[in-house]
Amino acid sequence: MIGAGRRVCLLNDEGWEYVERLNISGIVCIVAVTEDGNIVLTQQFRRPVGKEVIELPAGLAGDEAGQERETLAEAAQRELREETGYQGREMIFLTEGPPSSGLTSEIITFFLARGIKKVAPGGGRGRENIKVHEISLSQVHNWLQLTAKDGNILVDPKVYTGLYFALQHRVLS
Repeated sequence: MIGAGRRVCLLNDEGWEYVERLNISGIVCIVAVTEDGNIVLTQQFRRPVGKEVIELPAGLAGDEAGQERETLAEAAQRELREETGYQGREMIFLTEGPPSSGLTSEIITFFLARGIKKVAPGGGRGRENIKVHEISLSQVHNWLQLTAKDGNILVDPKVYTGLYFALQHRVLS
C-alpha cells in the first residue's frame, strides 16, 4: 500500500498503481424510467473534474454504519430515493463490470428500477446538492448534446449504457 485516506487507498502491485475503495460492499448504478417514458438523470458538481456532471443515479453499498449488510439491490433502492426522490417497485439486475479497469478495482452493478414513483424530494444527502432531470427517451440524445455543448457540463458515459438498457427494456416490455 502506498497510502490511504478515509475512503480510498492507493496500491502498488508489481509497479501497477491503482485505487481501491475502503469499507464498501459494492457500487450501484440505476436505470430508472418513468411510466410516461422519461429517463431519470442526476446532475452534480464533481470535484475531481471540476465541473457539473450528468449521471445516472448511483452510489456506494454498505458504506454507512448500519448498512454494512445491505444487498446491492437494497443499496440501489436507497440511492435512487436519496438522489432523485423516486422509489422503484423492484430492482432488476442488468449487468456489472469495471468502469476504469486501469485505475481502480471498482465493479459497478447496474439495476433497472421498475415501477418507479416519486415519494420524496430527492437532491441527495448533506452537501451533495443533486439536481434531478426527467428527459423523454425520444429527446434525451439531443438534450445531452445540447447540455454538454459548451463543455461546462460533462456527460458520464455510463448514461449511454443506461440508455441502451432503457431502450432495450422498452422494446422487450
